[in-house]
Amino acid sequence: MLSLYKELTSEVLNTLSNEHELEGLRLAAAPEPGLLSTPITDIKGGIIGHLVWPSKAPGKAVFDQVYPYVAAAVIILVMFLGGVLLVGAFEARRLRQLAQAAIFEANHDSLSGLLNRHGLLALLEELDGADFSSPRLYLVDLDGFKAVNDAWGHAVGDDLIRIVSNALIACHPEVVAAARLGGDEFALVQIGTATRAEIQDTILALFAEPFKIDGRTIEVGASIGAAGREGDIPSLELLRRADMALYRAKANGRGRAVEYDPELDRERLRVAEMEALLKSAISNGAIEAFFQPLVSATTGAVTGLEALARWRAPTGNISPEIFIPLAERCGLIDALGVHMLKTSIEHARNWPGLALSVNVSPVQLCNPEFAAVVISLLQELDFDPKRLTLEITEGVLMTNPEQARRSIDHLKQVGIKFALDDFGCGYASIGALRQFGFDRMKIDRSLVSALDQASNGADVLRATISLATALQIPVTAEGIENTRQAAILREAGCDQLQGYLIGKPMSAVDISSKLQEQAA
Repeated sequence: MLSLYKELTSEVLNTLSNEHELEGLRLAAAPEPGLLSTPITDIKGGIIGHLVWPSKAPGKAVFDQVYPYVAAAVIILVMFLGGVLLVGAFEARRLRQLAQAAIFEANHDSLSGLLNRHGLLALLEELDGADFSSPRLYLVDLDGFKAVNDAWGHAVGDDLIRIVSNALIACHPEVVAAARLGGDEFALVQIGTATRAEIQDTILALFAEPFKIDGRTIEVGASIGAAGREGDIPSLELLRRADMALYRAKANGRGRAVEYDPELDRERLRVAEMEALLKSAISNGAIEAFFQPLVSATTGAVTGLEALARWRAPTGNISPEIFIPLAERCGLIDALGVHMLKTSIEHARNWPGLALSVNVSPVQLCNPEFAAVVISLLQELDFDPKRLTLEITEGVLMTNPEQARRSIDHLKQVGIKFALDDFGCGYASIGALRQFGFDRMKIDRSLVSALDQASNGADVLRATISLATALQIPVTAEGIENTRQAAILREAGCDQLQGYLIGKPMSAVDISSKLQEQAA
């Protein structure tokens, strides 16, 4: 029998360990706890010893090889995620800041820094139902702000807005908020026990002295409309009520304060109804042209006729002093003006040789299309432009003098004349009389009536006529009611007379009859 054997030396064990990747392989007499083992038997199968080695998890070697790379990747990933989180935190903070800025901008006016309309309404909503007393709202509109912009430019106007804003927000301890609602309109919210009169007087006192801006002296006033929250009225209704009061305050004149009263709503309803009636009256011809004679001061002959609008409504006659300003406010003055001009010309075509005078609103004259409309109408009706005189008041010299001048120049080129109406009751200067090139001056009836009321009435009247004579402008006196007035006017150099003494406004039919009587 052939027997083979191999001595298990340390070299042999190392070889086995390397070949089979059994790190820590060694001989042991018996298995050892926690170690892997395999028996060594003799030729007869008897166990003579054991090979033992430490337990090794599967893939540990591979893991040990890749571990440094995995650890590095994990570190990089953690750093990346940390950076992302850090950037995200900064971005979230930036977005929060942008959102806060957007909310602020949405609720505040960029020029003044005060609340805007949206912010004011939001504040009023927050105050609704609060434990303290109900808020009172004051709307403040600057009087004369447009003139500041026109005279000094928008930069000075912006500075004035900022100064006024700072003054308003600090004007009274009970004023808890201020807002800028528009170009020169502000709102103040008061909470407390101070009376309305106290707050209003405090606001008006801010404008008692001129403002100083870059060495300039700027004077503006303020009109105030106030309304208190009654019951659970919505914020928009509170704002509307204050606005109604402000509208009335401005209509009453500069530097006025008005508190909301339900009568304002009733009046507004009546005005709305009147507007609808006026629109209908213009479209259906219910507004008629009446004519008042203009006579020569020397011969007494009728030389022209002034067309006057008359509205005979089903409820009675409505004064022009009511419906003409209404037409200007509600945007119907252009339609009314065209209606009156067309109607007057249609009648005047039956009275050849007589001049026709028609009143024109400053609003009409400042319309860039006005001149073209008048010329087109004259051509349509085949009426000689040289027979037409358009009468305008001094207000046009203040409203939009540049556009008024352009319209006047355009119409004068075709032969239309212009008369300055109501001279002596306003602010027309000699320079304005020259600049606009008026063909006639009509002395206001207040100067004529002063002949019977004031000791110096005749002197004032003579001085006025002398001024016109020096400027080579013919003069018409209106509102003559007695022979004494007529005699003084003739003696003073007035060349044309008008008034109830001469003839009352008459319908076209009555004027035709009167002219026929005079001709006979």
